Amino acid sequence: MADDQRCKYLIPGLDRGLQLLLAFGEQHKEMTFAELHRLVDMPKASAYRVVQTLEHLGFLERNPRTNTFGLGIKVLRLGFEYIASLDVAQLGQPVIEQLRDRSQCSSHLAIRDERDVVYIARVSAAGSQINQVSIGSRLPVHRTSLGRMLLSSLSREEFERLFPHEELPGEGLGTPANREALWQMVQQDKARGYVIGESYFRLGISSIVYPIFNREHQVEAVVSIMVPSSEIPQADRERLRIEVRDAAAKISRFLGAEVQIETQEEMQEAVG
Repeated sequence: MADDQRCKYLIPGLDRGLQLLLAFGEQHKEMTFAELHRLVDMPKASAYRVVQTLEHLGFLERNPRTNTFGLGIKVLRLGFEYIASLDVAQLGQPVIEQLRDRSQCSSHLAIRDERDVVYIARVSAAGSQINQVSIGSRLPVHRTSLGRMLLSSLSREEFERLFPHEELPGEGLGTPANREALWQMVQQDKARGYVIGESYFRLGISSIVYPIFNREHQVEAVVSIMVPSSEIPQADRERLRIEVRDAAAKISRFLGAEVQIETQEEMQEAVG
């Protein structure tokens, strides 16, 4: 009954406009009106009016050469403003800059949005030749070492709601054999407390990932470094792991989590 009551106050035009915007995914970067209309459940005339309105307001942009539509700058601005408003991004930016300086590796912060990893902050290492991800970039959560760590707070029930089918979407490097294989990997990552991915999502690129916890001790985000090597050299592995661990612990404390690990910085201060 409560849902029925709330539905009475929905604005149909706004609902249709949001449906159209959501139809633009990674696989639909630009679409003709006919392609767009096939993806949404509304009359053709209504869809046309909505498209015209969104284009007028700057949420859609028309490519006059191909007569296709893509997301406009207004949508991108909303996305960046949302990312900038996240506490973890604001608190974590100086920490990942320190992590970059200490590790000499590009550093990132990411969160989970349903089945996507979303990068919310990044800093590049000097002279890095790696093709960097941008703020706002999305990757499949089940195919990345960052994503596996972001899944580690989910219960089995939540996990199966997120992945209702035994077969996982997509294919390629880093894709587990099936849902159960992914679940087992996530449980191992959770028990270990971190992930080291070597050529896991991209050949020749390794990563070290640690979770960032909130005050409820749920995984709020992850911090990672990207190492331009198929395998992290044994001489550097432990040092780099500890650097990422300490950065994650520091951001977690900023978010109110009770983290027991002493950072290298704090231990040096105690000794000094």
